[in-house]
Amino acid sequence: MSERETMEYDVVVVGAGPAGLAFAIRLKQLDPGATVCVIEKGSAVGAHILSGAVIEPAPLDALLPRWRDAPPPICVPAAHDEFLLLRDARRATRLPTPPQMHNHGNFIVSLGALCAWLAPQAEALGVDIFPGYAAADAVFDAAGAVKGVRIGDMGVAKDGSHKPGYTQGIDILAKLTVLAEGCRGSLSKQLIAKFGLDQDCDPQTYGIGLKELWQLPPGRVQAGHITHTIGWPLDRKTYGGSFIYQLDKERIAIGLVAGLDYSDPLFRPWEAFQQLKHHARIKPLLEGGHIISAGARALIEGGLQSLPRTEMPGAILIGDAAGLMNVPKIKGTHQALRSGMLAAEHWVEKRAAEGFDARLRASPITQELRKVRNIRPGFHGGLWWGLANAAWETVTVGLSPWTLKNHADHTALDKLDPPATRETRPGPNVTSKREPGWVDRSLPPRDRLAGVYFAATEHDEDQPVHLHVLDTNICADRCTIEYGNPCTRYCPASVYEMVEELNAEGEKSLRLQINSANCVHCKVCDIKDPYANILWVTPEGGSGPNYQNL
Repeated sequence: MSERETMEYDVVVVGAGPAGLAFAIRLKQLDPGATVCVIEKGSAVGAHILSGAVIEPAPLDALLPRWRDAPPPICVPAAHDEFLLLRDARRATRLPTPPQMHNHGNFIVSLGALCAWLAPQAEALGVDIFPGYAAADAVFDAAGAVKGVRIGDMGVAKDGSHKPGYTQGIDILAKLTVLAEGCRGSLSKQLIAKFGLDQDCDPQTYGIGLKELWQLPPGRVQAGHITHTIGWPLDRKTYGGSFIYQLDKERIAIGLVAGLDYSDPLFRPWEAFQQLKHHARIKPLLEGGHIISAGARALIEGGLQSLPRTEMPGAILIGDAAGLMNVPKIKGTHQALRSGMLAAEHWVEKRAAEGFDARLRASPITQELRKVRNIRPGFHGGLWWGLANAAWETVTVGLSPWTLKNHADHTALDKLDPPATRETRPGPNVTSKREPGWVDRSLPPRDRLAGVYFAATEHDEDQPVHLHVLDTNICADRCTIEYGNPCTRYCPASVYEMVEELNAEGEKSLRLQINSANCVHCKVCDIKDPYANILWVTPEGGSGPNYQNL
């Protein structure tokens, strides 16, 4: 094997999301002579970015004071907030909008489009941005400190052999490595474990967010109108809700978020989202429209008590890689931008990762998380207890003398009791109103594979599978009996299938089939598998979804 080529920079940033790009821009503003590169596994900046998203503009004002003169392509001032409790498929009750969700002065954006808009701002300052290159591993120096990242090899066949276009990945070496991969980044996960950054905090917790961008008939959209809902189609034990953000050009963004601490092993998040769209208050808005783009992504929800140490020798964590999302606000972009700028300022002053964690914890970023630290875990007790606790924590501004605990999401599933022989939840094959689990399916997409189409996901079929099942025997035996193979339900892209086969004696058995080309990189399988049996690693650079304005 030939020696790997190397490139050297002062700083390498992993991930061209809002945190990584804010870091790069701020660093070049403060130190124009610094050499900075940003690597992004998506085929283009924004291709893998999915978020609601309503943003607070203050951090963007601080980063780029004249940004409003030429704003991102989707940037709609928030005009009106609406908060609904959906009681069932027909009824809805208006509730007072929680203070954290008042959006006066905020903007509805496409986070993918915002990042694609930020990238040229960074390049104009001299930042090198390389989309289509996945950071597969970290590189370490003799003392064990991080000294850069290794780009994954390109042109490797599924059997491990080298195809004609094989290119060995290069090592990008730097004095500082900034991990800005977003939620559940594969490299961040490796380094958090290697350096024990999460030893003194609670387990991280997550949600799954499903989103669609719709084009509607003229005259129907009220630009700037924001609707959030709780309740149906989620049960009272499952945390989550929906959003409808009305944009310009007769477009809306609609989505469902469900906490991955849900307990029902037969719950199907993607099907629940399709149910939501058929609610009597929502279906008339969508009828006659069509989907432009769709996708799914994990959200990081642990907050302050799950915040790991954000520094290690040679590297730091920022944005959602660290877990800075404010869940009650349903916002993380302003925290990502703030943390990126703070990290750049720290590097310019100290020229070291050391001290960044203390600086972050003393900043307004962490102070904001402290005030709301008990709201999300309060919903472990169910919807009504969660709402009552949220009201208390809001009134007291988080001054409660206690801090509620978080628990790992993969431990939350109930076992089937008795083991199920027939599902009664909404399923893809239930087509009759007389069958249990039937729901209205008159709106697109009709099934999860159609949803994959709207994500425009692409993977070379002949590349190593990037979803590693550590013990496939568990899938066919224990998981089938104990949980009914929940990976076939929580995955929004039909990646996992249990296939029935006949052996030589004519006996039936089950085999897990992984349709890795469908993967939209949501990372839910890496989080929710009840045995922690699935490991998501980076596929070949440029693979995955190609989201449009999500």
